[in-house]
Formats: sequence, C-alpha cells, structure tokens
Amino acid sequence: MTALSSTDRKAAVAAYKERKVAAGIYAVRCAASGQVWIGQARNLATAQNRIWFSLRMASSAHRDLQRAWLAHGSEQFTFEVLERLDDEESPYLRDALLKERVAHWRSELAALAI
Repeated sequence: MTALSSTDRKAAVAAYKERKVAAGIYAVRCAASGQVWIGQARNLATAQNRIWFSLRMASSAHRDLQRAWLAHGSEQFTFEVLERLDDEESPYLRDALLKERVAHWRSELAALAI
C-alpha cells in the first residue's frame, strides 16, 4: 500500500468536504411482522449504517424497532429511501420540510417513528 502524497491527501480532503449530502425521508420495514418505521436524516447516505449499527449492538433508542430486530433477525429488515430533499434548502427550511414530510409519510403508511 502506497502512502498518499501531501497534494493527493489535500485533494481528497477537499473533495470530501465538498460532497453533496442528500437529506430526506426513509423507511425501515420488517417483512416478518409487516411493521414500518419512518425517519428523517440530514444525510441519507449514512442513515442505514447508523441504524443497523445500533440495532446490531442492541443499543437502539427505538425500543419497538429493537424488539422486532431481535425477534425476527436482520435478514427480515430493509431500508428504503422514500424521498430526497433539494440541496439548496437553508438548514432552517430543510429541517422544517423534513419535519413536515416525515409526518406525511408516517400518516400515509401508518408507520411508527424512528
């Protein structure tokens, strides 16, 4: 494995800082029980890893989701992006829109909150 040059490292850091982060609404579904949980994330790309990690460690703050995970196993769960928000929203508008859209999807799918 070769080390990155200083220039390559700086370019990689700059590219990481400039990446587009998509906010939006997601669903976690349990095929065995039919349950659905709806959540929102400022960064959809990292949401599933964060949720799956806490469930695998049995440390999820969402007790009903954790109980279902333990009862049915990880293979029964899927993660689905329901909606992505536009990038140009200000943080305040983005957060307000996320709140509005997550309420819509929870109502639409009769889902539980994450």
